[in-house]
Amino acid sequence: MKGMKDDVRSAGPPQASTAPSGSSVLHEVKSVGAKAFSAGPLQASTAPSGGSVLHEVKSGGAISLRRYLLLGILLPVGLLVTLNTATLYRQTLGAVNTAYDRTLLASAKSIGEQLDVSGYDGQSELRVTVPYAALEAFEADNQSRLFYRVSSLNGEMVSGYAQLPFWRGRIPAKPPYSALVDFYDDVYVDDAVRVAVLLQPVASSNGRGMAVIQVAETLELRTTLARKILFDTLWRQALLLAVIALVAVVVVQRATRPVRRLSAELQARPEGDLTAIAAPDAPRELLPLVDATNEVMGRLQHLLDNQKRFVRDAAHQLRTPLAVLKVQVQSALRGDMDAQAALAEINQTVDRATLLANQMLALAKVEQLRQQADLGPVDMDTIVRAVALDLAPLIAEKDLEFDIETTAASVNAHEWMLGELCRNLLHNAIKHSQRGGLLSVRLVTDARYLALTVSDSGPGISGELAARLYQPFSAGNVRHGSGLGLAICREITQALGGSITLENREDHGRIAGLDATVRLPLVHNDGQ
Repeated sequence: MKGMKDDVRSAGPPQASTAPSGSSVLHEVKSVGAKAFSAGPLQASTAPSGGSVLHEVKSGGAISLRRYLLLGILLPVGLLVTLNTATLYRQTLGAVNTAYDRTLLASAKSIGEQLDVSGYDGQSELRVTVPYAALEAFEADNQSRLFYRVSSLNGEMVSGYAQLPFWRGRIPAKPPYSALVDFYDDVYVDDAVRVAVLLQPVASSNGRGMAVIQVAETLELRTTLARKILFDTLWRQALLLAVIALVAVVVVQRATRPVRRLSAELQARPEGDLTAIAAPDAPRELLPLVDATNEVMGRLQHLLDNQKRFVRDAAHQLRTPLAVLKVQVQSALRGDMDAQAALAEINQTVDRATLLANQMLALAKVEQLRQQADLGPVDMDTIVRAVALDLAPLIAEKDLEFDIETTAASVNAHEWMLGELCRNLLHNAIKHSQRGGLLSVRLVTDARYLALTVSDSGPGISGELAARLYQPFSAGNVRHGSGLGLAICREITQALGGSITLENREDHGRIAGLDATVRLPLVHNDGQ
């Protein structure tokens, strides 16, 4: 090689291309919230590309949206209703006690009016005559019973029911009424009672003393009234829960109607129909799901189209070299041509078929890597020099004057993609350069992009060829190429967010060669 300015440093060559096989695509759909899945057999459907698209739907045990919404609403509302009912029952009992405690206080005051005393203070003697008929006026109905006891401060009974326990409490600092009164709950002959205690001063012309008047009432009337209020509240709360449940069911039914209609439309689609979903009346909350589904279907359609194209191109393009190879072998077996000449032609045919197969697999692998997101920074200058070193025997074979100049640059990409890109560009330049001509590689950068330019000394490209140059199998000389090299380069640059251009280089009005320039976005220090 002549005039080589920079040494080509040794680097490992890019990995050999591997292509995705025509295997089937498996979709496994799992319902959100599913607890158990039924392992039923998979149903296969024929995909447009000829492969099988297998769908496995597992939805056993999945909770429905209606049930989820009902549980989500009714459970907290039910707990709140229960708490509210218990609180209301206690408040009702308190209100009933307050109301009926007035009656007990009035009964105690009525008894206090019947008291008489003789003697003073510790030597006082209380007297009272209280017929039971006097208490009947304070009984609300025949559901409850009244009992009383009149005692001195030391607990000595004066009149009433002896089995009613004597009061041992204290008068509140701030009693609810303008009297020395206390209210408490107790038990009288196995019956729960409410007791009012009134400390009643008694004075007469013959003495002065203090009486303890206790009036007790059984709780039947109070509990009956509280339960009635409770039951009236409960059926209203139950009606409220029923209305909430009905509204939830109706709202969910109406809200999921677009989903069911969308599901029916998708099920009615013919096999292979991956067109975008049109859902103009879908709720706003479903639009992200529809958009994401359309995006997935678009990617799937793209994959199936590429698989279909790969199978079609493989079937069409590999048939010709195989047929030629068969004719050459049969001709050699019949002795129609010299064995050495036959082997030379067979070797040439095998080389062309191998190149075609490798490049078809490379084109398929580009599409496979396009779908992967595990891109990382790769040193472009290292890849360029490694490929140049790998192709050095071809450069020396044509006695080309090779010049390479690079600068440090990193690209978010797969190493194989960059290696395949450089290999195809440089291989095409070597193939079309004139023997002893100039071949140069330049790698420069600006603020955002790198530019890799491969310049040969070939005949350039015509306008007619330039219009279809990036199409597969559009080589200028089909005898010495497969027509896939530039198609692979364009697919790689598009996958990496870059661009590729081919321009004839002129010198004094004549074409002096071709410049192939690839622009790719750089990886900056902040990872962008």
